[in-house]
Amino acid sequence: MRLCFQLNGRPVEIECEAADTLAELLRNHLNLTGTKVSCEVQVCGACTVLVGGLPVSSCTLLAYEVRDKNVVTIEGLAQPDGTLHPIQQAFIDDFAFQCGFCTPGMILAAKALLDENPKPSEDDVIHYMDGNICRCTGYVPIVRAIQKAAETLKESKK
Repeated sequence: MRLCFQLNGRPVEIECEAADTLAELLRNHLNLTGTKVSCEVQVCGACTVLVGGLPVSSCTLLAYEVRDKNVVTIEGLAQPDGTLHPIQQAFIDDFAFQCGFCTPGMILAAKALLDENPKPSEDDVIHYMDGNICRCTGYVPIVRAIQKAAETLKESKK
């Protein structure tokens, strides 16, 4: 089937199978390997991408469900000149990753959180990020990075 949607701010038109998941389409057909696949049952959050600004598990979302929608992957967050998004930079600055496998999904979920709630409390961050699992770092640096990114984004809007 022919599928048309916006991907990281650009129009995409691609052929896919009716049974292809969004993660398969992104990784296998569009070579966007920042989207990770781990559990394949919506539990770990490694495959999180934004669809219409909301975090979704791309490992179980059928690709055709994004027709005519806006999809953002980790590859779409940095500026065209390579400047990282404040959330990406905060994850680096605060050592909020180790192996990096969960990091793209964490960052995209954090972006959705900060778009919805620009000044989240620690409890807000913990609750919102509940669907993203990290097996390496523990969560303290992740929460700290998200709150730091919230401050940076707030300052940039002044």
